[in-house]
Amino acid sequence: MNLPAGGDRARYDRATAHLDAPLAIVDLAAFDANADDLVRRAGGKPIRVASKSVRCRALLERVLARPGFAGIMSYTLAESIWLARSGFEDVLLAYPSADRAGFAELAGDPKLAAAVTVMVDDPAQLELIDNSRDGAGTHEIRVCLELDTALHLFGGRVRVGARRSPLRDPAALADLARTVSARPGFRVVGIMGYEGHVAGVGDALAGRPLRSRAIRLMQATARKELAARRAEAVRAVRAAVPDLEFVNGGGTGSVQQTAAEDAVTEIAAGSGLYVPRLFDNYTSFRGRPAALFALPVVRRPGVGVVTVLGGGYPASGAAGADRLPVPYLPQGLRYDPQEGAGEVQTPLLGGPADDLLIGDRVWFRHAKAGELCERFDALHLIEGDRVTATVPTYRGEGRTFL
Repeated sequence: MNLPAGGDRARYDRATAHLDAPLAIVDLAAFDANADDLVRRAGGKPIRVASKSVRCRALLERVLARPGFAGIMSYTLAESIWLARSGFEDVLLAYPSADRAGFAELAGDPKLAAAVTVMVDDPAQLELIDNSRDGAGTHEIRVCLELDTALHLFGGRVRVGARRSPLRDPAALADLARTVSARPGFRVVGIMGYEGHVAGVGDALAGRPLRSRAIRLMQATARKELAARRAEAVRAVRAAVPDLEFVNGGGTGSVQQTAAEDAVTEIAAGSGLYVPRLFDNYTSFRGRPAALFALPVVRRPGVGVVTVLGGGYPASGAAGADRLPVPYLPQGLRYDPQEGAGEVQTPLLGGPADDLLIGDRVWFRHAKAGELCERFDALHLIEGDRVTATVPTYRGEGRTFL
């Protein structure tokens, strides 16, 4: 578990005293330290930054200026085009798209077509792209193929991992590579495989030693199976596409394990920069919480209770308590189980409530990383006990892609 460093609450309060809450911050010392740790764990392989976990152009620029980082992994075609037009020269779209207008724009602009790589795992997606081209849209589309990384147990009766690509077998991936290569206007340049059941699932759950042990066993089995299958898939695709440019894998929770695979040429990571609460429970690394938000105390309903404004910012995924933000500073506050995190107000219980006055702040950590930025239009960047810059989030730039 990541525990707050002494004095952080007072430091954040001083830095933002001139601002009204609700507000969101990024502690740049923690952000940079987390970036350094990702690079250390990557062992010399470049890290492609997952933009959905950052959702702020200024911070994408900051991390990509650091040694060890190269390229962006985006999440929609509209975002990819916007980033490319903003000057980012290497954007890998991590998900298939049905954005016909976006594909027409991409195919009609040589600079965009050279900067953006799209994800394909089905020939029907190629048909959609071709049907989206207008008369001038003749520029070659860069294609990445996605390998399904899920672990299948008991003859396939049990599946562990996200339901993403239908391409599980190396031969199927190579067949699609040949199909793409044979189709005019397309070129296979990469392979991606995101092992979310390893990279995105904590293996040291507080108070749950048996489940933690089971997760570690599952992940060890999954890593071994995937490393062998991914290596075979890369060999098969390279036989069909000798000039393959990259093989992307990993995620914040599995950087060092994925980097150890010879077949992988680059690592994807993003959440490890902000370190939201879902990334507390890992044996493989310890990050520093860098992104937080503050809500003001607006009521004191009784002894041991305060009410803050807002707070209903659940994260995506299967609904559960782990998808809620966590009250972080001061330590010791908790949700009222009958109300939880409210749409407009949130009661908080615990001894520290009696020391909070109207107008004081409670600092929270979001469950996931970039989703915080869908709630705030700006991030206040803190160095020491000062706000040294205020930068827009995607939302603050009028961009809400999903």
